[in-house]
Parts: sequence; C-alpha cells; structure tokens
Amino acid sequence: MQPDTKAIDLVMLVDDNDTDNFISKRIIEITKFANRVEVKSSGKSALDYLRENQHSADNLPSLIFLDINMPIVDGFVFLYEFEKFNELVRNKCKVIILSSSDNKRDIDKIVNNNHVIKFITKPLTEVALDEIKLNNI
Repeated sequence: MQPDTKAIDLVMLVDDNDTDNFISKRIIEITKFANRVEVKSSGKSALDYLRENQHSADNLPSLIFLDINMPIVDGFVFLYEFEKFNELVRNKCKVIILSSSDNKRDIDKIVNNNHVIKFITKPLTEVALDEIKLNNI
C-alpha cells in the first residue's frame, strides 16, 4: 500500500459469516485501507444502519463490501432496498461484492447493478485492496 494514498474513512462489511468478517476486517486494519470498519452480520442490519445514518455523510461508509449469499436479506435484496435510499447514500456508498459465489448468473446479475463497482472473490486480500486504491474507487 502506498503511504501517500489517503485511507478511506469508513468501510462496511456485510456478511453473515463471522470468520470472513474477521479476516476482511483484519486485512483492512493491517493495510490501513480504512480508518474505521463497520461490521454487519446481515443485510437487514446493514440496511438499518444506512437508514439511521442516511442524513449524516460522516457516518456513511464510502465502500460497502457485500456478500451475495446471506439468509433473509441477501445481496440482491440489499441492492433492491439500497436503490430506495436518498441521493446522499446512493452517491457516497459504493458497493463491492465480496463473495465466494461462482454462479455466473448471480455474478452477471449483480455486476450489472448501477451501484456495484467491482466483484471480488473471497477472501479479501491486500492485492484486491491495492487495486481498489489504484483505481480510485
């Protein structure tokens, strides 16, 4: 990670797998990719967080790492609900899919969403974070 690149203030991890969240959070902390990491273990709790903070840019994540396969509110439902947020939320929060899914139909469907800027296969790595930084995402 280049020392001259500024860390992102806040990223959100949305995944029902605690181990994946732990690994992703650690790599973000070790690489100093973000100053703060908000971890949500369900799509519903992530949507609730965004609703509670939708008028405060400081509490909104710049990046949301979103898993596709979760119970109840999966990545597709999350993105459908995300579309309903105000412009501040939709413009500030960029979504990166972080998934172990290799279902081509799922991947094609999700990367064609306007708010999804990238698809990364788990686990999250320093190389993936570097690429995000290099592309000014």
